[in-house]
Amino acid sequence: MSAIERCRTAALGGHVARCEGCAHTAVSFNSCRNRSCPKCQGSAARKWLTEREAELLEVGYFHVVFTLPAAVADIAWQNKAAVYDMLFKAAAEAVLTIAADPRHLGARIGITAVLHTWGSAMTHHPHIHMIVPGGGLSADGTRWITCRPGFFLPVRVLSRLFRRLFLGMLAAAHAEDRLVFFGALETLAVPRAFAAFVKRQRRIDWVTYAKAPFAGPKQVLAYLARYTHRIAISNRRLIRADADGVTFTYKDYRVDGPGRFKAMTLATHEFIRRFLMHVPPKGFHRIRHYGLLANGNRKAMVAKARELLAMAPREAAVAATCVPRPLPCCCPRCGGRMIITMVFVHNWAPDPRAPPAPVVRLDTS
Repeated sequence: MSAIERCRTAALGGHVARCEGCAHTAVSFNSCRNRSCPKCQGSAARKWLTEREAELLEVGYFHVVFTLPAAVADIAWQNKAAVYDMLFKAAAEAVLTIAADPRHLGARIGITAVLHTWGSAMTHHPHIHMIVPGGGLSADGTRWITCRPGFFLPVRVLSRLFRRLFLGMLAAAHAEDRLVFFGALETLAVPRAFAAFVKRQRRIDWVTYAKAPFAGPKQVLAYLARYTHRIAISNRRLIRADADGVTFTYKDYRVDGPGRFKAMTLATHEFIRRFLMHVPPKGFHRIRHYGLLANGNRKAMVAKARELLAMAPREAAVAATCVPRPLPCCCPRCGGRMIITMVFVHNWAPDPRAPPAPVVRLDTS
């Protein structure tokens, strides 16, 4: 929260630039670069998107989503690192296992998975988004096996295996005393109550779906890229902030058509609470790759898949996708070149007794 408060303010330093032509002057402040800041990490997200687009194969892709039931999500809210990690592992293992089964696809596939913990109204809604190619390598690696047109894997089978794997991991974590329970969930610390809770969760259907991206995999990658390096909400959804609270737009999924886009006003402290509940635990990776796309063997496996699909090498794809982004160095008034004339470092420090930060004037002669 402190990083976001100081982002793009004098507290983090910045520079002064002057136009060579019309002498227009502009002051720019540095970004906090926090991975949860809604204003930062734009370049990192663009880089991630470019790298993933360069790895796309000339096959159909599927968008797979795994969601936790509300009762389990409550446990996740109190045990974020442990339960979110289980969510990743159970979802990935379910897809890889069913895909490798000869009764279904019988292939080794690749997965790009991204964790989202929010709904449109910033409520707690942990779920995993996956982008999966519609096929994979045979067991001996000599051919590419393609799934049936418009069909990836049976969703009901995926859902049941995911439920079994996740609840097994959750029960193991409880037995090893790796979970904590507070408030209304305190009773779940008792083994017998927890066993009854797990039994109830086995009886309900867990929401899982798989569908082909409507406008292709690039559209889903672009959607995910907006949230790979930031969380919960972007500035474009904010309408106003005043004494009444913070007003923002959200999507009501129970309504079809244009009427599903609505406005919500929350008290300022509630808005901040909802935002901060989605800040991931320190060091937690919200983007993970599995199977053919696992970080250890991605380059070799993508090259092998391209060879079997008679595609151009990855280097050519990277060159085609990496379009340099022009830097904002032009004067907004005359279009001339902006020159940095002064740089000042941040004046924030944990010790309030520190001396004021120096101002560096650059020689522009």
